Amino acid sequence: MTQSPPDRRYPNRGTAGDGREGLSRRQLLTSGAAASTVAAAGCAGDSGSEAGDDTDAASTGQPTVFVFNTGDGTLSLIDPASNEVVGSRAIGLSSSFPSNQYTPALTDTPDDALWLNVGQGVRALTAGTLEEVARVDTGSGANWQEQTPNGSHVIVSAREPSHTNYRIDADRDAETFGAVTGTLDRTDEGGRDDADGPGPCDVTVHPDGEYAYVPDLFGDTLTVLSIDPFEIETQIAVEGVIDDAAAPWMATIASDGETMLVEHNEGEGTESIWDVRDPASPTERTRLTTDDGLGKGALTSEIGPDSETGYVFTPGSNDVSVIDLTAGAVTDRLDLGGSAFAGTWDPSTTSLYVPVQTNDEVAVIDHAAGEIVERIDVGPSPYGATAATVRPATDSLSTMAVALSRLGLAASTAETTYCIGKCACGHTLVIDR
Repeated sequence: MTQSPPDRRYPNRGTAGDGREGLSRRQLLTSGAAASTVAAAGCAGDSGSEAGDDTDAASTGQPTVFVFNTGDGTLSLIDPASNEVVGSRAIGLSSSFPSNQYTPALTDTPDDALWLNVGQGVRALTAGTLEEVARVDTGSGANWQEQTPNGSHVIVSAREPSHTNYRIDADRDAETFGAVTGTLDRTDEGGRDDADGPGPCDVTVHPDGEYAYVPDLFGDTLTVLSIDPFEIETQIAVEGVIDDAAAPWMATIASDGETMLVEHNEGEGTESIWDVRDPASPTERTRLTTDDGLGKGALTSEIGPDSETGYVFTPGSNDVSVIDLTAGAVTDRLDLGGSAFAGTWDPSTTSLYVPVQTNDEVAVIDHAAGEIVERIDVGPSPYGATAATVRPATDSLSTMAVALSRLGLAASTAETTYCIGKCACGHTLVIDR
């Protein structure tokens, strides 16, 4: 049987050090400006800034897109009304696949949590202060997580070597917030070739809040999880159409709960469209390949607010493939001019924000117009993004911290995240095949 290409699953295997790439030309050109910013911030100071002030200063009712720059562990804050960066924070970590399915609607107070994949597990940071309030070690470097629609749980897929799904209490008012409330060790299922488990990869949650869907990269299955009780509801075998192995690895369900997209690491990448009107028993409708006009390297996807349009990030051809979900056909390819691996909707779900990692920018896709309407410069190597209606405070001290991070002069190295594809995340899995 054909095994998934190792370079996409393990982009940094065999590299020395932390796997980070050198400074880009843009970073070199802006380093002088950053140094000037450090000096100015240090001279100006901020006598009214204390560590505890940020909670009060965080703005509520302010739609904000959070972009995680994997190159230096900073966060760019974008105002979707103006499509401008309105602040940056050095947070000492990065996240490639932050929870973003229901987060924009759930996160409207400074104490609400952003759930991120970082290091060997997942973390929760408050949206207002960006301080860590919970962490769960999964024993795996490759993690994906999503909140349930009511915000009560976070469902986690931890790939190899853990091969485990977790349910975490995400209720900020609960005494057990951040605690693991359910565990499904799936190692015994095995996987193709020498895989020691099915490789649960990604998770998307049905809008009814009763089921979650997990593509299994090494098991060639789509697993339906019941959220409460936390157990496997059903498992569907997925056949390959290009290779012997279907290798499903990412998935996104539409907001109407009727359609789901699944990305496959077979051939040059394929995309399947699923009928989930019976949430416990999804069925595959069609599989799209590059022969159908799909871009190369289908990795992740987002679905428009109308539940009729899919946007598939295809970094192998540096574009976004647009899919008519009803017709089951590729209708357009939006040229990004660089590689993007994920994206997020703003809280109003009118625009899709796509970090173009190789260009240090975010491309903005206007859903109604069906085109890229803006390109926004952000930090180095942006990868993951999410959104909220809370905006963290920035001041001269945070500006100085960002400038130091840009120059590589931060007091500590930013904690890394796992990326798929070419990246400067610096993260390696603990397993080596």
